[in-house]
Amino acid sequence: MSEDFYEDVLMAGYSGQGLMFIGKLLAYSAMTEGRNVTWIPSYGVEMRGGSANCTVVMSSRSIGSPVVAHPSTAILMNQYSLEKFGSCVKVGGFLFLNSSLITQKGKRGKIVTIEVPATEIAIELGNKQVANMSMLGAYIAHLKVVSKQSVIKALRLILETEKRNLFKINKKALEMGCEHIESNIKKQGAF
Repeated sequence: MSEDFYEDVLMAGYSGQGLMFIGKLLAYSAMTEGRNVTWIPSYGVEMRGGSANCTVVMSSRSIGSPVVAHPSTAILMNQYSLEKFGSCVKVGGFLFLNSSLITQKGKRGKIVTIEVPATEIAIELGNKQVANMSMLGAYIAHLKVVSKQSVIKALRLILETEKRNLFKINKKALEMGCEHIESNIKKQGAF
């Protein structure tokens, strides 16, 4: 862990896309690495199929407030989330977009946009529900906020009881998200 570390990330999509799950997973992973962490979930007013988002703040120091108006990073899983949250990312920040579902991206100056075909990766693995894990893999591979090993360890702990059978596919989706970033960096030199 670096001497002085701070990262905040907003994750948004439709309810059921697993944003709360990867938010918790990221928070647990950061805690195992000795960081202070906050995780705040937020759901839309709809009963089902509405919007869902969460914010994770990780820091080597005490966290003054878990509320983040302008996150340094956003992981956005659908078009609605991009329209709602894309403009709130601070200058110099990162937008991770699920390019499988986000078709009208638009450009914002001084923001790094990273496109990940998360849903396509998940379909390739045979389970559309693991698109969230491929996005998390891309995020941790690019920004290196936590190690992949910490995420896998936290994933194993979270799924150790009744959902043990989902560990392998979630781990594979995480690894494929990491590989997507690593192969694009090799091809392009950087995003």
